Amino acid sequence: MTKADIVSEISKNTGIEKVQVQAVVDAFMDSIRQSLAEKEHVYLRGFGSFVVKHRAEKVARNISRNTTITIPERHVPVFKPAKTFTTHVKNNHKK
Repeated sequence: MTKADIVSEISKNTGIEKVQVQAVVDAFMDSIRQSLAEKEHVYLRGFGSFVVKHRAEKVARNISRNTTITIPERHVPVFKPAKTFTTHVKNNHKK
């Protein structure tokens, strides 16, 4: 499902015009992006959490050249689904 699909689905279910739904979805995503950039966590009860995790510096191997490289420390965004979200997906997954 793409962002356009989500906008269409919300528009169909609520009766709100797609242009307005698109603006809301974009504002929602910008809000999450900005919060994570400021290292603030975003918690959506029943859905999940968007958090920023710190990855320490580490040494990795380049197997094609047989050399080691150092990967610098960094912060990465991570999504952790809520337990109810995970349970819903597991119970309603169609094979």
